[in-house]
This record gives sequence, C-alpha cells and structure tokens, in this order.
Amino acid sequence: MFPSHASPHSSALSFPSHDLTPADYGWDAERERSFAPSRGEDLVPGRVVRAERGLCDVVAETGPVRAMVVPSSDTGDRLTPCTGDWVAVRPAAAAASPVIVEVLERRTAVRRSTSSRTSHAQVLAANVDTVAVAVSLSDPLKLGRVERMLALAWESGATPVVVLTKADRCADPASAAAEVAEAAPGVEVLVTSATTGEGVDVLTAVLSGTVVLLGPSGAGKSTLGNRLLGEDLLATGAVRGSDGKGRHTTAWRELLPLPHGGVLLDTPGLRGVGLHDADDGLDHTFAEITELALDCRFADCAHTGEPGCAVLAAIENGHLTRRRLDSYHRLQRENTYAASRTDARLRAELERPRKEISRHLRALKQSPNFKA
Repeated sequence: MFPSHASPHSSALSFPSHDLTPADYGWDAERERSFAPSRGEDLVPGRVVRAERGLCDVVAETGPVRAMVVPSSDTGDRLTPCTGDWVAVRPAAAAASPVIVEVLERRTAVRRSTSSRTSHAQVLAANVDTVAVAVSLSDPLKLGRVERMLALAWESGATPVVVLTKADRCADPASAAAEVAEAAPGVEVLVTSATTGEGVDVLTAVLSGTVVLLGPSGAGKSTLGNRLLGEDLLATGAVRGSDGKGRHTTAWRELLPLPHGGVLLDTPGLRGVGLHDADDGLDHTFAEITELALDCRFADCAHTGEPGCAVLAAIENGHLTRRRLDSYHRLQRENTYAASRTDARLRAELERPRKEISRHLRALKQSPNFKA
C-alpha cells in the first residue's frame, strides 16, 4: 500500500485516499470498452500516479497499490510506465506483489529529447488533456523558451495554455501578456498570482481533464498548483537570490485529484527541453509562418533569402518579426537534428556539407601554392 507522510512539505507528497477510484482519475466508457478483453485475463485497470524505477504507485480498480513493473526486452517507451499512464494490473496473489503487465494505448504524451545522444524520447506525462506552460512575470520574458514549450505541448496532442505567474511582482502584467500572446498564436494566455489569487478562478475554469504544469524551476508551478488544489500538497521553495533561479522542490511527477474535477500533474523544473519529432508542434507554434509559407514562390522555400519568399516579405512590411523567424529556424534545425538520430538518409544529408568543406580544405592544403 502507499506510504503516508506527516507533512505536505516533506520530500514526498501525500498519496491518494483509498476512497478514490480510476473514475476519479479519468477512466471513462471508451477506456472500459478497450479494456474489456483484459478482464478475462484476471487483470484490472489502474492509473499510474507516480512512477519510480521498477515500481509504480497506481490507483487501481481494487484500490491503491504499489505495483512492480514486468521487465521487458522492448526498449520503446510504450512498455515503460509513466505518470499518467493507464495500465493493466495483475492483483497480488497469496505470495506475490501486484504487477503491471501492460501499458494501455496513450491518447496523448508529452515527450522531450533525451540529453544523451540516443534516438529515444523521454515521456514526461501521459494521457494529458491540458498543458499549462508556466512563465514567471518576476523574471525577464524569454519568448524563445515559451515557443519551445508550446511546440512540446502542441506535439503532445493536448491543448496548451500559457499561465503567467507572479503577476503581483510585475509592473505591467498586461503588456507582458500582450508580448507573450504574439509568440503564442491560438493559445490562451492568462495572468495569475498565487499570492493574491488574481486570475486563479479564470484559470480553474479553463483547465480540464488531466492538467500538467510545465516550466523551469522558480516559475511558481507548485505554488500555483497548491492554489488549484485548495491546500498545500505540493512542496514549494524560494528562488535563489544569487542567480534568480528556482530550486527543484518537486522531485518527481505525480497525479493529484483537483477539487472541481480532473487531476493535476506537477513536474520538476525543466532546465532543458529538447524537441523530439515535433514537426506538427512547430507548425502550430509558428502558425503564421506556416500560413505565410503557402504563398512562397518555391514549395521548399527555407525563408532565408529565396526570391518570392512571402515570409521574408512579411518581415519587411512589419507583419512578422525577425526574432520570431529566427526562433522558428533555430527550433527547426534542432528538430531536424533530433530526427537524424534515427533517419540514416537524413543524417547523411546533414553530414554532406561538412564533409564537402573538409574535402575542399584538404585539397587546398595539398596545393603547392598553399601557405599556412
């Protein structure tokens, strides 16, 4: 069973009540229909509320359990449970612990590229309906970071919302919101303050289903999460005075039921977010560039200097900022590089210019007229 913790600000969070069922975490009729064949195998459905190495805390149909994960030779993330996953659990027998034997199909998944040079992505959250990107108004705005987070959110299949936190520490929240809105077309941008309660009611009305809070350390995710939960269940900490960066008070991802329905998934602060196979996410994040590109003279226009480029024309007439296009190019290059890890042909195409330059330099150095 789940361990208990005396203090909401200890190193672990309080676990769900025994009265809660999968229905409280989003189990619905569609899930039930898809799970029906597994019931004949003496399996029960449950949702992972916290995942550790080899163990998961699960709200199962039979009650909350700590279940083991069956080792698998499959290296894909489909068989590795993540917080938010729906799983098939084999209940404990007389001399055995509960075991997760299958991860059910994910409707959505927030993925980022791993820091290692492998082709695998890290799943941050599964079966999410709303991605709330937290941006602190007490710090200078970093629009490139906002765009990166939105690309991640759009690619997941969930609905993104930008939540501007700590409005009470900003001299002009409205101007900041307008600036962020230009970098977030089609996304609702909300101004909030967990300290004063500003905007929290509006945010509560906007959020639905499974909500994940994403953002860097110090963005105020956990403090805002406590406001939404109605009590201090998430550990919070002060921002360091030396560099203005937040401390990692959230050490893992965990699901908690919201008082007005739905569940909240708090996440540790993200220092780096690499894109992984995020073509659709980038198209949504830079929707105006994607739309302008349809009017370019060439279908494969790179928007760097080609004649008849509608995107560059939009910059000249003031309808698009150079910063926005530069950010688009930067994230596109990163996404292409990530894709090259698994695509040998694409990797060869990316390597070709570098190899041609190397060959040219070698030939130049071998020339009798070369002078170092």
